[in-house]
Amino acid sequence: MIACLGWGSLVWDARELPIHRRWFPDGPFVRVEFLRQSQDNRITLVLHGSAEPVRTLWAAMTVSTLDEAKKGLAARERIPEKNVTRDIGCWSRGEADPAFITEIGAWASARGVEHIVWTALSPKFKGDNDRCPSLAEVVAHLSELTGPDRDNAENYVRRTPAQIDTLYRRHIEARLGWRSL
Repeated sequence: MIACLGWGSLVWDARELPIHRRWFPDGPFVRVEFLRQSQDNRITLVLHGSAEPVRTLWAAMTVSTLDEAKKGLAARERIPEKNVTRDIGCWSRGEADPAFITEIGAWASARGVEHIVWTALSPKFKGDNDRCPSLAEVVAHLSELTGPDRDNAENYVRRTPAQIDTLYRRHIEARLGWRSL
């Protein structure tokens, strides 16, 4: 079986992602935080070593090869083919645990998973790739949004599964009232 990990919009908006339409809440622990400013000004979740581990979600994919899984996830995430190697993470049985995901081998073995894919975009803020915004910068940025940008940003935070309980999320909820739906 091939699995896809999810912690953000993949879970509630899979679109054309080739998965069986059910997400399971018992995925491996990953280090994710709200550290990426998207083109529409949302602050989205990305893997980062400074983040506290949270339990992710996972879904079984409907593809038969790891290459198909990576291409399917890249299509959903609108990642150009030239960036798939950089922006789509993957793991196969027998490999070492990747950075930011703990005990993936034991987790996969217990579920009969041979391969796993996930989105591996890097932090980004104010147009600077790999820049990790501070907690204060994220809260200030989100509080300054108006109209559709604010609605989209709030929707992303509120629809993120409640189990993705990160430090930044707790502060966003406390300061802006954007609690999980």
